[in-house]
Amino acid sequence: MALTKAKKAEKVAALTAELESSTSAIVGTFAKLTVAQDFELRKTVREAGGRYRVLKNKLAARASKGSQIEDALQGLKGVSSVAYTSGDPVALAKALAKFVEDNAQFTFKLGIVDGKVINVDEVKSLATMPGKEEIFAKLLYLINAPAQRLATVINATGRDLAVVLGQGVEKEKFAS
Repeated sequence: MALTKAKKAEKVAALTAELESSTSAIVGTFAKLTVAQDFELRKTVREAGGRYRVLKNKLAARASKGSQIEDALQGLKGVSSVAYTSGDPVALAKALAKFVEDNAQFTFKLGIVDGKVINVDEVKSLATMPGKEEIFAKLLYLINAPAQRLATVINATGRDLAVVLGQGVEKEKFAS
């Protein structure tokens, strides 16, 4: 069923509003994806904090004008879909990579992160990077470790003194 110009304009406006706030996207293609697999893909993307849309290539090119992911959506060929987020691009890439492992019908075409177009290999390497939460945890550990060591050293002096005094009392080294 062909879309009327009014419907196309509505779809472009809606997609434009969504894409303006996104900072990263992964464009893929799918062949023979079942309804259950499509539902699972959409659920996976939602859980990663992203959105997923099947695209008409020309409408996607129009809708992405002025957004950070414009370069990725220009000149698409074939059946295309886009998963995009304004949050953590690593989480989205990990979720999609996990889905691709189980479903060979979905493949990556390209991606874009903070305005930079990345190829399929870079999308896959993005999926192997640690996420924001993991990086924050490692950073907090590195900040906390010196303070924790300092506290241990400071407490060691008092603890050692108490042990020496305790041993002296046990061996009756202190005369009354």
